[in-house]
Amino acid sequence: MLVLRLTQSLLKDMKTAVIEDCESSLLFSWHANMYQLNNRKHIIFMNDLSRLSVIVDGVRSSQLEKMKEKFKTTLSEYLRNEGVSQSLIKQYFLEGTEVVISKTNSRSVLGTMKEVIWYTQDTHLEYADHIGRMKWLNKLIYKPIDYKEPRDVFKEALKTRYSHSK
Repeated sequence: MLVLRLTQSLLKDMKTAVIEDCESSLLFSWHANMYQLNNRKHIIFMNDLSRLSVIVDGVRSSQLEKMKEKFKTTLSEYLRNEGVSQSLIKQYFLEGTEVVISKTNSRSVLGTMKEVIWYTQDTHLEYADHIGRMKWLNKLIYKPIDYKEPRDVFKEALKTRYSHSK
């Protein structure tokens, strides 16, 4: 089960309440917040374990189901671009078929997310698409994950979790 932990402002924007306050593995827990970039609303998702960032746009208020689907699609596309095997991606989404909305529960993740949002708003950096922006963001090194790159931490967690099925 994937748990999307929305900030109060995003819960209000999506016009939804917390469906369930549940616990899950950090690998399947994602904090989410919205921010403005180039006068467009974007939603940033950050994995609790690895601090991997995924950016989604094109979701309007009250489009909760569209947000969930766009998140899954974007994460899958990003992981393929980072060289993660299709079988690992498929196993991750098989285990995370159900998507539950919850409230935020980690100030550390929210603080790192705030820092990432600050980096995304650097207007001097140009990217061809969101994948390029996410690749750059996920190469940044963060203290909460022992000064490692989020993409490497996430890939290693996937390999460790699903190594038994090879």
